[in-house]
Formats: sequence, C-alpha cells, structure tokens
Amino acid sequence: MKKLPIIVLLLAAAAAAAWYFRGQFATAAAPLTLYGNVDIRGVDLGFRVPGRLLKVLKDEGDAVQAGDLLARLDDQPYVQELARAEAQLAAAQAEQRLKKAGNRSEDIEQGRAALEETRVVAKNAERAHQRHLGLVGHGGTSQQDLETAEAVLDEAKQRVKLNEAKVKLLEAGFRSEEIAAADAAVAQAQAARDGAALHLEDTQLEAPAAGVVLTRALEPGAIMQAGATVISLSLEQPVWVRAYVHEAELGRVPPGSSVLLTTDGRPKRPFHGKVGFVSPRAEFTPKSVETPELRSTLVYRLRIVVSDSDGSLRQGMPVTVSLDPTPR
Repeated sequence: MKKLPIIVLLLAAAAAAAWYFRGQFATAAAPLTLYGNVDIRGVDLGFRVPGRLLKVLKDEGDAVQAGDLLARLDDQPYVQELARAEAQLAAAQAEQRLKKAGNRSEDIEQGRAALEETRVVAKNAERAHQRHLGLVGHGGTSQQDLETAEAVLDEAKQRVKLNEAKVKLLEAGFRSEEIAAADAAVAQAQAARDGAALHLEDTQLEAPAAGVVLTRALEPGAIMQAGATVISLSLEQPVWVRAYVHEAELGRVPPGSSVLLTTDGRPKRPFHGKVGFVSPRAEFTPKSVETPELRSTLVYRLRIVVSDSDGSLRQGMPVTVSLDPTPR
C-alpha cells in the first residue's frame, strides 16, 4: 500500500516530462510568422537652378519611367548665359593662339626698319660731332655748338639701344608666364562654358527612376528657387517590408532567407522576398505592427526585399511574413 503513492508520483513526473518536451518540440516545429509593413521609397524632385516654371507635364497618379520629362523651366536666361560663356571662351582661345604663335613677321620687320633708321641717324650725328671737334679749336664753331652736337649724338645712340631691345623682344615672342596665363584663361573660360551648359540642361526635370507621381506641388508660372519641390515621386523599386522578430527566433531568419509575404487583400497569392538586413540592435515593437505578443517585447528589425512586386503594395500596408518552404 505504501508503494502506491510512489508509483503515482513517478507516473505524474513522467507525464509532466512528456508534456514539457512535447511542448518544446512543438514550439520548435511551429511555423514562423512575423508581422510588418510595406516600405516604399519616395523622392522629392526639383530643379538645381532657379527660374520661372514653364510646364509641368505629369499629374498625380501618372506612372513614369526613368528619364521621362516631368517639368521644364523657362530656359531663355540660361540660353543667353551659355552664349556669353561661349563668346568669352572664343576670345580666350584667340588670345592663347596669339601668345603661342608669337609676334607677326610684319611687326618684326617694322621693328628692324625702325632700328636701321635710328642707326642712320646715329651715324649722321657722329659725323656732325666729328666736324665740330675739328673746327672748335680753329674758331670754326663755338663750344656751345659742339656740346649740342654731343647731346644729339648721345640721344641717337640711346634710340639705337632702345630699338635694338624692341627688336629682340619681338623676335623672342611672349614669355612662358604669359603663355601659361593664356592657357589658364582658356581653362577658366571652358569651365564657365561647361557650367552654363549644365545650367541650361538643368532647366529640364527628368524622372530618376520608374514610379508614380504622388504630389504635384507647383503650377506653371511659379517663380521658384533652386531645390524647391515640384513633384514627389513614389519609386517602384525597391519595395521593402519592415518586419520584427524576437531574439529566440532570430536564428531562423538570417540574411538571405527566402520568405512569403501576404496581405489582407490577397492572402492566397503571396509575394516573394528575401531578408536583406537584420538590425544589430534590439528595439521595442512599434505600435503600427499588429502582433499577438506584448508590445513592450524587445525585437530585432528585418528589412525584406520584395522580388516580385506588381504595384499593388502600398506604403504602410500591413504584411504577414512566413518562411518560404520552397525557396527560389
């Protein structure tokens, strides 16, 4: 009779152990279900230059492709800016060619002719001076006339030296520093011309990627500053889902895991995706996520890249995430 309570206790302990391990295995084998929201990137588009808005070619809800023209500024001020820059570049290039070519042969010949003329004048002054020297001692000329002849001779010699220096400068051409300055002026004018061309190009606003126009912020005729938003675009790609996982289940969804994504609107036709990022930091579950767990539970954020979005996913849409049993 005393053995009966012991047997009952052993049976109870065995039943409790079986229940515990069965629960553990059931928990480990239970399918993983996560909850999150669709995250679609958007971009606010504007011009890099100020001006008057001429045309807006797209409206809210319009689908656009990469490179589509969305809006245009009045480009006349920038056309004139480009014309001025091109004229300044042409002038700088002409000055550069002049400096590199050196002086014209006609200018050099003219300088040489002027030098020969001063040499002739100097020779005549030398002969006149010699005559005055021969006559001054015999009373044929005065001392004042001799001094005048000497002054004329000195002036003629200086003119010869001056013209010789001018001819040397003409024959040598421009200094290397002057040529370098001309090259720098051309480079500066070219940069100004390229900047003006870029400003003219920036009067057209193009879509950077495929998407849908969310907001048309301005209308034609508006005077706008550079960077003001004209159109807000919701991008088609990438489409992400932000989901959250508990620490105990973190090892079941490493980066690269294939998952299925279902929405309330199409529960039988899931989207496919891959886990692209797992946050290294724990955080509290956001209020926007519907989970059966306590909202104060610490979780880790996942970023799931949707591979087959068809445009039906919308920003903030709640999504249920499960592991894909047949990853593609």
